[in-house]
Amino acid sequence: MKLQNQIAIITGASSGIGKAVAKSLALEGAKVIINYPFEKTKADAQAVLDDIKQAGGDGIIFQADVSKETDVQNMFAATIQQFGTVDILVNNAGIQSDAPFEEMTLDKWNAVIGVNLTGQFLCAREAIKEFLRRGIDETKSVAAGKIICMSSVHQIIPWAGHANYAASKGGINMLMQTLAQEFAPKKIRINSICPGAIQTPINHNAWATPEALNSLLTLIPYKRIGQPEDIGKAAVWLASDESDYVCGTSIYVDGGMTLFPGFTTNG
Repeated sequence: MKLQNQIAIITGASSGIGKAVAKSLALEGAKVIINYPFEKTKADAQAVLDDIKQAGGDGIIFQADVSKETDVQNMFAATIQQFGTVDILVNNAGIQSDAPFEEMTLDKWNAVIGVNLTGQFLCAREAIKEFLRRGIDETKSVAAGKIICMSSVHQIIPWAGHANYAASKGGINMLMQTLAQEFAPKKIRINSICPGAIQTPINHNAWATPEALNSLLTLIPYKRIGQPEDIGKAAVWLASDESDYVCGTSIYVDGGMTLFPGFTTNG
C-alpha cells in the first residue's frame, strides 16, 4: 500500500492508459478521482470506479474538460472539499486529430493543443497551488505533492501526419522540466511517463489485425506491444516515496522504441 490514504486525480481516466493508472494507484491505497470529459463517457468512468471498489479501493468520478479553465478549477475545488486535499496529479488526458500538415485545420490544431498541453498546464497549476497551501504531510509522503505528466515517445520522435500531437508532447516535456526546476525546492516532484505503443483504443488501427501488429513490432525491439498496466506500474512508482529522488525526469516505457531500431542492421 505505497499510496495509502493519498488523494489522486487522474485525468482522462475512463479508458485506456488513464483507466489502468487509476486502478493501479487505487490498488496501492490511493483514493482516486476518475476524470472523464463528456457525458457520453460517464458510464465508462463509472465502470472503472465499480471495478476499483470491487477490488477494495475507493474514489469518485468527475466530469471536466481539461482544456477549460473553469472545469479544471471546479474539479480541484470539489476534490478538496470532499477529501481535504490533493496529493497526486496524473496529467493523462490526451487526444489525437491527425491530418497531413498542409490539410490540418486550425480547429484540429487547437483541439489537440488544448487538451494535451493547455490541459496539463491548467491541472498542474491547480495542483501546485494546493501542494503549496498544504505543504508536506509526512504521514502520507515525504514530498509536498507529485505530478506525473503523461507524454509520449513522440516528445522526441518526429511523427509525420501528426504535427499537432507531436508538438503537444514536445511541449509537455519542456513544461514538465520547467515546473520541476521551479518547484523542486518546495519538495514538489514533477516527472513524465513517455509511453510507446500501448494497446489502447486511441491506436486501435495499429494493432487490430495481425498484419498491422507485425508491422508495428518492427519498431519495438522488445517485440511485444505495451499494455496499459505497464504504464500503471510506472505511475505507482513515480507517485510513491520509492522514487523520491527522481525529479524532472522522463521515463520511457516503450519496449525500446526510442533505441532507433532501424539501425539494428547497420541502418
